[in-house]
Amino acid sequence: MNPSEQTYRQSIQELEEIVKAIQSGNIDVDELTGKVTRAAELIRTCKGKLTGAESAVARVLAEIEPESKKDNS
Repeated sequence: MNPSEQTYRQSIQELEEIVKAIQSGNIDVDELTGKVTRAAELIRTCKGKLTGAESAVARVLAEIEPESKKDNS
């Protein structure tokens, strides 16, 4: 599945599975290369989703901040 089509949770779960597989030491070099490449894709996707969420939260807080100042006046 394309990482951008996955939810953040799905991406993290897949990333955790990759880490476990790498840590087990039971994968060959060719498989390792593919898993590291996939992990990098998932990390980029998660980082993008976190950045987007942070921006969305900041926008919402900025929108309600003026309202809360009006309420306190």
